[in-house]
Amino acid sequence: MAFRHLDEPATLRLLVRNLPVGVYVTSESGEILDANPAFLALVGVGTLEELRRISAEDLVVGGRAARKRQRELLDATGHLSEHELRMRRPDGAVRTVIDSCYRVRDPEGGEILYHGVLVDITERKLFEQQLKEMTGRDALTGCFNRRYLAELEVRLIAEDASWGAIVVDVDHFKSYNDEHGHQAGDEVLISVAHFLLRETRAQDAVVRLGGDEFLVLLVGDQADSTAAIAARLREPEHVPSPVPISLGYAVRRPGETLERTIQRADKRLFEVRARERKERRGPPLPLATAQVR
Repeated sequence: MAFRHLDEPATLRLLVRNLPVGVYVTSESGEILDANPAFLALVGVGTLEELRRISAEDLVVGGRAARKRQRELLDATGHLSEHELRMRRPDGAVRTVIDSCYRVRDPEGGEILYHGVLVDITERKLFEQQLKEMTGRDALTGCFNRRYLAELEVRLIAEDASWGAIVVDVDHFKSYNDEHGHQAGDEVLISVAHFLLRETRAQDAVVRLGGDEFLVLLVGDQADSTAAIAARLREPEHVPSPVPISLGYAVRRPGETLERTIQRADKRLFEVRARERKERRGPPLPLATAQVR
């Protein structure tokens, strides 16, 4: 038997069986009537009998509401092309898939059926998310960068959110580079970044603004604690900053942009630094013994 033409039933059966993407047939109510081996593997079941005990609503994250939206799109056009959805398998694992299907009426009983193909894009979505996170992260320290901050500001402005900004700067940073080399300077930045990440909550954004300047952004109710958190960073209860740092803080005023809040915090930092340098007039501490001031 030759498998040279798509209009041959044997060719189509072989094709559907061996395709690495899930092929399915469901009823209008969401009952899964038939599927190929790739669909079974995607869903995480071993046999067609097991699969038939699961409805499309059970598989789609969002359940009946998500299935209803999908059916409305199908009823409007008769087909669905590259519709992204999330699917929850019986073992609890969630996969992201692209669904392409069309609506057909069974010529024998007149029943509405859906024929479709599912393509698993879970790994691709994870990779896209990693790339997105990489573009919003500083390569050296792992902190967020200005690009992330600009995207975050758009969202915060739209929500008319409250925020507090703590600007942190490494004292005498140029001296570390001049006396110990740029690698030592990089190590200082990394250690300060780790200190800030350790002393703040996971939901607080630690941003490297550039050079040796960092920002701790506190959003929502946490903005009310800006002064207290700034004080804790200067006098941490546990392991202090590995090198001397200075900081200034500000809390958003009504209608103020994030950049303006940061500028006010920056101004306060320079005022504090100028005053403290007059008081101590000393060189930076050695890398091995430096403590926060």
